[in-house]
Amino acid sequence: MNIQEPSTRGFNLPGMRRTNTRKQDINHTPRSRLLDFLPNTLRNHIIAGVGEAFGTAAFLFLAFSGTQVANAAAEAQKQAGGSQHSIPTAPDASSLMFISLSFGFSLAVTAWVFFRISGGLFNPAVTLGMALIGAVTWVRALVALISQLFGAMAAAGIVRALFPGTFAVTTTLGNGVSVVRGLFIEALLTAVLVFTIFMLAAEKHKGTFIAPIGIGLALFVCELSGVFFTGGSLNPARSFGPCVALGHFPHYHWIYWVGPGLGSLLAVALYRFLKLLEYETANPGQDFDEKEAEVLDVDEEHAYTAKDVARPDALEISRSRSAHPNFAQGGGGKDISLPQVNAVCRGPFT
Repeated sequence: MNIQEPSTRGFNLPGMRRTNTRKQDINHTPRSRLLDFLPNTLRNHIIAGVGEAFGTAAFLFLAFSGTQVANAAAEAQKQAGGSQHSIPTAPDASSLMFISLSFGFSLAVTAWVFFRISGGLFNPAVTLGMALIGAVTWVRALVALISQLFGAMAAAGIVRALFPGTFAVTTTLGNGVSVVRGLFIEALLTAVLVFTIFMLAAEKHKGTFIAPIGIGLALFVCELSGVFFTGGSLNPARSFGPCVALGHFPHYHWIYWVGPGLGSLLAVALYRFLKLLEYETANPGQDFDEKEAEVLDVDEEHAYTAKDVARPDALEISRSRSAHPNFAQGGGGKDISLPQVNAVCRGPFT
């Protein structure tokens, strides 16, 4: 190395030291010694469990708070109007909207925050689906499920302790809704939510970074119809926590476990079926920009497998750009003749 050449760009101010990151051993990543004595796999499970517990608690605390406010306002309005009906016969659109927004926005925010830590699952039904499609291991799924239940109990307990008035965030069947109807309502709405998560978060693409927005909106629209008829659970932990806080479980509480579980299985079946058909070939090029489509020369007319239309990773694209400098100058497909890039389809969470 020429000692006359600076090891890094720029210059050092007097009294300041500059670290050359290029000289650092890339195989050594400094980290806290708090869990250093544990095997890496166990350490990661603990971190993910902590993330799921706090994330679920934050999500449900915000959602339960909004639900408590909406129900308290509706009850006060009912008493002021002198209504004698203890069970509403028609939906209160403003309350349903408030509750649905509380759940949808809360999930969008907290999932975005905790996605880097644990995946932002917050739901045993979602966790089951992710395990079935191979996005998470069964050990991680078990850790997440236990953490989610503790987070739900903590959220319900905090809301009951902090907010005055009757604790009104439990999930109950609406007037005239049978147990069987409630079961299938929960199953179908959960299937929509879980399948949305599969396509936006488990399937890696250019839009994955904004997946929490789509997932939150999916929960919002599901809650719009679900809240009035079943309480809009779609999440066993969401129904379990308030029941523990009250110390009372309705005789049909099981539908809030079986229904979302069936919905998750339905979403898994649809996802597996579409993957078996290699759905990527039906509408290819979704992750390509115009320049990449020209340079990489994807033959969409004769694509038969997902591999044929997959977007190569950054390394492959960089190699193509280095080999063909006209790429940066906007060269068209007619001027650049590239061999087909052998791309590898990325699986969930890879």
